[in-house]
Amino acid sequence: MASFDLTAPEVQEQVISLGTLIVDLVGVFAGAVLGALEAERRKMDLMGFLVLGLVSGVGGGIIRDTLLQAGPPLALVRPSYLVAALVGAFVAFLLDLRKGPGVRVLATLDALTLGSFAVAGTQRTLEVGLHPGTALLMGVITAAGGGVVRDVLSRQTPALMRAVPGYYATAALAASAVCLALSQAGHPRMALVVGMLVATTLRLVSLRFGWRLPVKRTRGDGPREPAHHGHKTE
Repeated sequence: MASFDLTAPEVQEQVISLGTLIVDLVGVFAGAVLGALEAERRKMDLMGFLVLGLVSGVGGGIIRDTLLQAGPPLALVRPSYLVAALVGAFVAFLLDLRKGPGVRVLATLDALTLGSFAVAGTQRTLEVGLHPGTALLMGVITAAGGGVVRDVLSRQTPALMRAVPGYYATAALAASAVCLALSQAGHPRMALVVGMLVATTLRLVSLRFGWRLPVKRTRGDGPREPAHHGHKTE
C-alpha cells in the first residue's frame, strides 16, 4: 500500500554570499515595482500587477539560476525573494509613481534594477565556480531576463531589442565587467557597489542625453528622428 511522505524535501544548499543576496533582493524589489507599473499602463487589475511584478522581479534570477544548475532557483527556495517581489508590486499598486516626483524615482529605480541584477548575476556565477566569461554573460541575462518575460507577457517588443535612447544591455555589460575585474582582484564587496554605480550612472546619463547604440540604415530610409531626451522606463 502506497504511503505519503510528508517530511520536508532535501534541497541542495544554495551558494550565495550575503552581499550578493542583499543586492539581488534590491533588484527584485525595484524590478517588481517597474514590472507592476506596466500593468498600470495597461489598465490591469491587482492580479495583473502581481503577475507582472513577480515575473519582472524574479524572472531574470530564475533564468540565471536554471542555467547555472547550482540547485533550485533562489526565488523558489528562499521566501525573501517572493516577499520582496510582492511588496514591490503592492507599492506600485498603492502609490502613484508616474506623476510629479515619482517620475524621477522611476528613473532611478530603473537604473538601480539594472545595476543590481547585473552585479548579482556576475557575482553569483563566480561564487558557484564558473568561468569569468560566463559571469559576464550571466550578469546581462540576469539584468534583462525579467524585463524580457514581462514584455512578452504584455505583448510588446522587449526593451532589450528596442532602438530607443538609453543604454540597457550595454550598461549591464559595463557593470558586469567592472564587478568581474574587482572580484578577480580580491574585492568582492567593492565589486558589487562599484558595479551598481557604473550601471546606474551610465543608464541615467544615457537617458538624459539620448544616447543609444547605432542603428543600421539602408537605402530608402528617411532621415532619423531626433532622440528625445525624456525618460522612458523600460
